[in-house]
This record gives sequence, structure tokens and C-alpha cells, in this order.
Amino acid sequence: MASILVVGGSLGGLFAANMLARAGHQVTVLEKARESLDGRGAGIVTHAPLLAGLRQAGATVDERLGVPVRERVALDQDGEVMASLAMPQVLTSWSCLYHLLHEVFPRDSYLTGVTVRRIEQDGDGVTVLAEDGKIFRGDMVVASDGLRSVVRAQLAPAIQPEYAGYVAWRGVCDEALLSRRTLERAFASFAFGLPPGEQFLGYPVAGAGNATEAGRRRFNFVWYRPAPPGGALESLLTDEDGQYYPLGIPPHKVSWRHIAAMRTDARRLLAPQFAEILEKCALPFLQPIFDVQSERLAFGRVALMGDAACVARPHVGMGVTKAAQDASALTACISEHGAGEQAAAAYEALRLAAGSAVVQRGRDLGAYMQAQSRGDAERQAATRSAETVLRQTAIELTIPA
Repeated sequence: MASILVVGGSLGGLFAANMLARAGHQVTVLEKARESLDGRGAGIVTHAPLLAGLRQAGATVDERLGVPVRERVALDQDGEVMASLAMPQVLTSWSCLYHLLHEVFPRDSYLTGVTVRRIEQDGDGVTVLAEDGKIFRGDMVVASDGLRSVVRAQLAPAIQPEYAGYVAWRGVCDEALLSRRTLERAFASFAFGLPPGEQFLGYPVAGAGNATEAGRRRFNFVWYRPAPPGGALESLLTDEDGQYYPLGIPPHKVSWRHIAAMRTDARRLLAPQFAEILEKCALPFLQPIFDVQSERLAFGRVALMGDAACVARPHVGMGVTKAAQDASALTACISEHGAGEQAAAAYEALRLAAGSAVVQRGRDLGAYMQAQSRGDAERQAATRSAETVLRQTAIELTIPA
């Protein structure tokens, strides 16, 4: 049995922690946030490898996982169907997955309020030094601390998030607030809107308390909009008090002026069903779109996984699935090689190419949106069709596990 420290207690960290604990290791999760992470995030598209990862982590997978849909539809500006595609999927939420994974992990091994300051390695193990002076010791560290990874910043400072030139407005709206037309035409499907130079998508997910019964669900949306680097982006990422958040503004800090402008644009550009959803969303939030592609995943006894390793654009719909696959591969490598440098190196050999493939897939799917923040020639050359968007967005990929 090895002693393993997992930095980051979000979905990726919980996948790794549960899989490693079920493999017989002593696992401690170090999470920066002091409060529970439950209730954060928005919608997630499920895939077969994600379901397999949940089962390996010890979570119960049944009809409560999410909301099934049978088709995808694209709505024009008048709210009429311009394209459709049969594609059965189950759509879940970040909160639901967090609950499933958190409830099966030992509570006393999930430590909150731990901000990692530095990691030190020697021949016998790894030491994690926290900002409050606490010291943690283990045989290996799994870094799953996300886009802003402190561990990656220390071990690979040259790897920085690359802004893609556009942002995503995101949020959820309670089903009970929506009109009959919106419920009938948009809510029951994976729905898309394609105004020139932009892209909207949304789908039903579990509501408060992870309820999946009709009438208690929510509609999760993502609206991609161009925001060239510089003044436009900086304005969106600056709150009413003048504080600038370069890697992402907290949801409750987004300026009410930007929210009001976004809703005005929705009435002008989107199908009425989508405009209604954005109008009735209680807390829309803003996400700048980044790529992160690490050239290494193994640093001695430290392994990067999930978004700490690679971040793909949300078009792929594979971020959480990739984290589950990372965790599964790392668990297998530790079982075979023991917790240490050899396991980390074997894990890198298995997962580095897969991570790069997902990042490239995101770039391909986001090429149209990225072109909108570039020169006129590139913007005019960018094309798409409703049929292609429906067929290619957030589908299951044949990338090796």
C-alpha cells in the first residue's frame, strides 16, 4: 500500500482518489476551497468511458445520473427547426457527478482549505508544503488542480494557458420558469443556435438536489461569443470594482452591465426560446476559452492529470471523461510499477498523446469561433453548417484510453 497525495478535490481529483483508494492505497485529497464544491459548474455530456470511470471509482450509475435526450436540433432566429439529428445521449451536471464521487470517498481523507505552496521531492517520496505551514508527505503526488494548476506552474512554468479569442456565457435556468413553447421546442433536446460569428447550445440537466423529474430539471446553456484579446476581453473579465481576473472572473463578480448587454444581444440574435432562457437565468457567468497542452505529464514522483495536464475547449465535451481516463490509466500504472517515478513515466507514455489529441480536436471544432477574432480574410474564409455542428459537437471519440 502506497501513500498518495491528490492535489485538487474537484471531479478529476475525486476520480483519481477513489480509484486509488479502491486499489488499496492510502489517499489524501488536498483541496484549496474551504467550502463544499457541490453546486458548482454546469452541464456535462456523458460518454461510455465516463460511465466506466464512475463505476471504477465506486459510484452508483443508474437512471439518476442525468437526463436522456433523443435528438439534436438547430433553431433559427425565429425559433423554428432548421436542422435535426437523432443522437440519444444522457446529459448530466457537474454537481451530480461531484455528489456521486464525493459521497463514496472517506470524509476524513478529503482535506479542505489546503493551499499548496510548493512540492519537494527526494529519493524516498514527495513533500507538499501548504501556505498555512502544514506539511504532507507521500510516496507520490497526483496533481489535478485544474487550469490554474499550482503544481504545473512550479514544475513546468513554460506551459501557459493560450487564449482562443472567444468566451462562453454559461448558466442554467429552472425548467419551471420556462414557457410552453420553449419547453416543447428547445428543452427536451440538445439544442443549438448559430447566429453569424457565434454559437449557442444547451440541454436539460438535473435540477436542485440533483432532481431529474419533469418540472424540477434545469436547462444548461453555453453561448460562444468572440472577444478579441485586449480591451474587449479585459472589460469582460473586470468586475464593477475594477478588479481584473485574467484567467477567469468569479461568477458573482461578472459586471451587471455585461449581463444586461448579453441579454439584449440574445433578444436580437438568438431564437426566442434561447433568449427567454438567458433572460430567466439567475446567475449567468463568463468563461474565457483557453487551450493548455503539456509536453510532459511526469515529473519524478509527480503526475499531472485532468485539466492540470491538458485543457480542451468545451466543444469536445470530453474534459471530465478525459480526467476519468487519466485516473484509470494512472491507477493501473501504479498497480503495475508501484507509486513512484516509474509509474509516472508509464502513465505519461499512455496518456500524453491522448491528451494532445483531445486538445487538437477542440481547436478544430473551435476554429470557426477563433477566426471571428482575427483578420477579415480569416473570418470570411471560416465556414460551418448546422448539420456539421450537430454531428461533431460533444460526441464520443475513439481516442485511446
